[in-house]
Formats: sequence, structure tokens, C-alpha cells
Amino acid sequence: MISPGTSLNALQKALRGGEISPLEVIKYYAGRMDELNPQLNALLSYDRETALSAAAKADISLPLGGLPIAIKDNICRKGITTSCASRMLENFCSPYNATAVEKLLAAGAIPFGRANMDEFAMGSSGENSAYGSTRNPADLQHVPGGSSSGSAAAVAAGLIPAALGSDTGGSVRQPASHCGVVGLKPTYGRISRYGLVAFASSLDQIGTLTHSVEDAALLLGILCGHDEKDSTSSQEPVPDFVSGLHDSISNMRIGLPREYTGGGNAKPVSSALEAATKALQDAGAEICEISLPHAEAAVASYYIIACAEASSNLARYDGIRYGHRSRLTHDPDALFSLSRAEGFGEEVKRRIILGTYVLSGGYYDAYYARAQKARALVAQDFAKAFSELGVQLILGPVAPTPAPNLHAVDMTPLQTYLADIYTVPANLAGLPAISVPTPQSGLPVGVQLLAPHFEEARLLRAAATLEQSWK
Repeated sequence: MISPGTSLNALQKALRGGEISPLEVIKYYAGRMDELNPQLNALLSYDRETALSAAAKADISLPLGGLPIAIKDNICRKGITTSCASRMLENFCSPYNATAVEKLLAAGAIPFGRANMDEFAMGSSGENSAYGSTRNPADLQHVPGGSSSGSAAAVAAGLIPAALGSDTGGSVRQPASHCGVVGLKPTYGRISRYGLVAFASSLDQIGTLTHSVEDAALLLGILCGHDEKDSTSSQEPVPDFVSGLHDSISNMRIGLPREYTGGGNAKPVSSALEAATKALQDAGAEICEISLPHAEAAVASYYIIACAEASSNLARYDGIRYGHRSRLTHDPDALFSLSRAEGFGEEVKRRIILGTYVLSGGYYDAYYARAQKARALVAQDFAKAFSELGVQLILGPVAPTPAPNLHAVDMTPLQTYLADIYTVPANLAGLPAISVPTPQSGLPVGVQLLAPHFEEARLLRAAATLEQSWK
């Protein structure tokens, strides 16, 4: 009755139709976790008994009543360890729920499973966790992408029907593409960041990983809304994202940037983009070539800004106020450096050092200030495309290649950063974007759609059309 690819919508119908019970749902997914998680390492922990207890009291009349959802390990849950996959926070038990978690609970969902991730959300492979690499369910010798590696892998493998992730530069969309699931990053401010452990505050956004676009629309409608606890939370009205999901996209004007179709893409990525272009045209959309002239500046701008904000946000973890405390010394100066050296992994240290450097005296104007100017130009390119060119959506790849090999020794940190070339612009501009899987004979490959601010309904409608064209 339940299969690894069963959607939230299908589970909801089965529960309300009396075909299955919430207890049966939890037992099924707990069994999948027991069987597959040891080799995937997608979940850092899961509490079967607590989930079963919640299932026994589930109200299936609620929008997510009795449905289990995994939570990325940087989204706070009261009474549950929130470690950000780091030794620095391995003993931190959150005293409160993130607003996103509160909204899931109010909708009847059962948070089930603490999803693995790149430490402090810094990485695009799932290999930077202090608790071991997550593996791609499509091929265990390949990475699942990151930083929401565990969330994507858990959904793709059928350990859970849906999961929350966070997206700072593509951390929901890229693993969704590599694992073959739907990954949605809404407009910055659409979903409250209260309770999301900060990496880069002007870029971070909670997103969803699901089996279908309809599930993404369902979750988005529940998670959106203004939150007084988050000063960046939007007061934009929340529409019914599900109701118009299957409306026609006839005459919708969709831009395809020439900067996204160059020779740098692997053949499966180019093939996926061509197939998506044809599918949207067959559905009545108009595909036109556009230009995003400052696209090349996006990666450099993003990593300067993200690392600068990370350097500031992570300064609090010093072994005195927060986080791991070294046992090797009691000298205050040595305690600070040793605690951070022991608690942080190599990638986090690399980004803190880079961020501290670009914020330091003599380099602020040369790097950080210029990166902010480049960010404004990237956002301006999108604004012009949507207003002056009349483009309603933008189509492009998610990543230049399918999932790389696990522990690829030939890839430098810079090469891994360049893999974010197509995803970071949406974060710099605060735009909503979605990764939709395409039919592939090999490793999964997704394509990406981007929309103007707060136009998630339009974005989801085109994504649903694309998804339906593969069936």
C-alpha cells in the first residue's frame, strides 16, 4: 500500500480513506530507516517510539495529520539535539522549536528523523559532516549533493516522504537534482528563519524536499507566513499554492539565459535542459533566449558575502559562551583557539578564515564592498529580465554535472565552489527557485526554474507541468 516513492498527497488520501493508519505509516518508514540508513547515513538519529506515540494521537483531519517529515540538523526542535552535523554543537539540545517546526506540528505532521548535512550547511557534497558522509541512493559511490544531503537522500530512498532543508546557495536544489527529487527554495522571507541556525543570514532560507511538486506546494502553504520572531519575515499574503497547480501555462514566457547553455555543462545536463525546453514548449510556453550579463560574478560574490557572514555568525562558538570546550587548557586565549580548532571541521575553518580576511582592515572595500555591488548587479539582471523583457520565469540547469564521485580527490575546494554557479544567483537576488527531476538512464539530473519575488504559485504551476510531461 505504501511504496518508497509514495507522496504526501497519496498518504493523506489513504489515511483519510481508512486504507492505512498513522501507526502503519510510521512503522513502514521506521522499517525503511532500519534497513537502509546504515549504508546511506542520511539520518543522524530517529526516535521510533516518540514517532509512534505521536501517530497514536494523530488527527488525520489536519493538513499533514499523521505524516512523518524529516528535519535537517540545523533546524531547531525542542528537546532534540541540533548539532549542525558539527562536533562544536554535538551536545546542544534545543530549548525551543523553529517556527517552521511549530507550523508542521500545528498542521499535524510528525517530525521524524534528524537529517545529516554538511557541517553548518557549508558544502555541496554531503561529505563535510562530522558524523560521516551521506551517500547517494542512486549510486552509493556518488555524493548526494549538499548541504541538505541527508534530507534529499532520505526522501529519494523512501526513508521519509518529505523533509525540510535549508538553502543558502543551492543547498536544497542541488541535492534534489543529484538525488532525483523535487527541491523548492521560496522567496527570501517567505518562511521564517527563526530557529534555523545561521550560516549567512542574508542568504539562508528554509526549503522543502519532496517526491512531487504538489507535495512542495502543500508544504509551502503551511510553512509560509509572517513571524514576529524573524525581522526578515515577509508580510506578503499567502495564496493557496495547490489550487491552481495544474492550470495551463499556455503563452507563459520563459527565458533561457545564454550564459547557462555554454560548453561547460556535462552532456546529461545539456540533454535534460533540452528535454525540459521541449516539454514546456509542447505545453504552450514560449521559450526565448535572454542574457544575464553578470552571471559570471555570482559565484565570487556569493562566496565572499557568505563567508563574511559566516565568520560573524560563528564567532559566538568560542568554548566559553557556546559550543564545544576544549579540555586541554584553562588559559582563556588558548581555550578559545583550541575549542574552535577541535570543534570545527576543515571546510568550516576555511570559510571562517576567508570571511575574516575579506572583512579585515584594508581588504573590506577591495573584496566585501565590491562583492555587495556585484550582488546588486546580479539582482538587477533578473529584475530587467522579468520587467523589461517580459519574462515570467527563467529556466536553467541546477548544476553543471550529475553527482560527482564520493571523495573525489581530483576536485579542489575552488572546483566544488564553481559547481554552485547556477544556484547561487537565486540566493543573491532572494528569488524563489525549484529543482525538478528529469528522466535519466544514469544518475539523476534536475532542471531549475526561477520566478520573480513571491511568484511561487507561477513557479509551481510550470514545475507541475514539467513534471507531468514526463509521465
